[in-house]
Amino acid sequence: MLSKRMREAWKRPADSPGWRALLMGLRREPAISRLDGPTRPERARSLGYKAKKGFVVVRARVPKGKRKTPKKGRRSPKASGRFFTTGLSLQAIAEQRVARRFSNLEVMNSYQLAEDGQHRWFEVILADTSRSEVRKDRERQIAGRTGRAFRGKTSAARKSRGLLRKGKGAEKLRPSLRARSGRGK
Repeated sequence: MLSKRMREAWKRPADSPGWRALLMGLRREPAISRLDGPTRPERARSLGYKAKKGFVVVRARVPKGKRKTPKKGRRSPKASGRFFTTGLSLQAIAEQRVARRFSNLEVMNSYQLAEDGQHRWFEVILADTSRSEVRKDRERQIAGRTGRAFRGKTSAARKSRGLLRKGKGAEKLRPSLRARSGRGK
């Protein structure tokens, strides 16, 4: 019952009294910071987190908006198209950044925590696959799989790849867009 109330409260976080204070604290933090425990325990547990050794939660901040290609050292036309959208969602980008920082841990999943006009904050759940507690966990089955965030295996990256779609209209998404087009060789 309590977790259901917590889930309902996070659907409209701006209505809660401490929301502005939380955002102000998030803005002061570094871009990637390790936490003692998840800010949203009910969401973290639904995504595979367990409060035991070998599981880590990291908060990541990603700037919103389109990305920008660096300028060349020559004259470029006025409408040269320097802004581009990445093929990934901001959540998948956050997972990759955290995976680079914590290279000995494996990304399990992530969820959005907060958002303002400039940034989005995500909490990424990581697992230490070298620990026996994680390897023996039958529910998690994450041991032996390396580089999940970079290979597009997390749920946020699978959504960016279009793999949550099935059936009609999704015929050319599997095994991947590059493999189906024949240009990825």
